[in-house]
Amino acid sequence: MDEIKPILLLILSGFIIRYSLIWAGQSWARSYSQTIAFLILPIITYVITKTISGNIALSLGMIGALSIVRFRHPVKSALELVIYFDLITLGIAASVRTKWAIQLIICTILIIIVAKIFQKIFTKFGQSFYSTSFNEGITLSTIEIESEQAIEDLDKNENLVSFLFNKENNKYIYRLCFEDKNKLTKLKKLVENNKNIKKINIDLI
Repeated sequence: MDEIKPILLLILSGFIIRYSLIWAGQSWARSYSQTIAFLILPIITYVITKTISGNIALSLGMIGALSIVRFRHPVKSALELVIYFDLITLGIAASVRTKWAIQLIICTILIIIVAKIFQKIFTKFGQSFYSTSFNEGITLSTIEIESEQAIEDLDKNENLVSFLFNKENNKYIYRLCFEDKNKLTKLKKLVENNKNIKKINIDLI
């Protein structure tokens, strides 16, 4: 029970810091990878500290092991780097004190699952628990719509990632991305009967 309290405190702290950043206008904190990173990374650090506390030799070994997580090229997703740290920490913790490795595994899996459940619940109420981004290396289904007039439903759509207005040809080009193919299909059915739309391109994953 004594070990559960700090873990719950760390998860709650991650939530609070994330929402504080969003409130301050830092939209990057809304993404899926940042959301999971804010929740998992404090726990990883906690497990590392508990594992190496009081053991100087193990502390030096941990520094060497974690220094492996270096890249010659930019990492597309913050979550990718966090998961690498998670996996290395699991290996080291399991060799010293198995219960810390088990707790880290459980926390990691639960956070990923709960975040997905929260997203589904928020979606039912027309909200979003986290946002997705092409910059995170996530492959998404996309739809590109070309219209002769502006379409208000597309202008306000939360999945809109780019918009282009060609003044010479009087063309409005909307590009939207979706994690859920069904949502993309619903949008297509919603707009395909619009007489102002001249072209619809879809790329499904």
